[in-house]
Amino acid sequence: EIHERLVGSEMCIRDRLKTYRLSRGMSQEQLAVEAGITVRYIAFLEAGTKKPSLTLAYKISKILKASIEDIFLPS
Repeated sequence: EIHERLVGSEMCIRDRLKTYRLSRGMSQEQLAVEAGITVRYIAFLEAGTKKPSLTLAYKISKILKASIEDIFLPS
């Protein structure tokens, strides 16, 4: 399961976000549409150049069916 592979790993937030997104079979565009943000912002998050607000992090975690901690808290 994806949770077991990621929790406790040294993956950074951007890697975890992309890994969760891909494991759900979602493109950046699909995630952006569901989250109500731009594809460019998803790309910034995955590149590590932007950090999401708490509200956005919560929304993305629900879309990806993961806990906010698993995706966005440093390990």
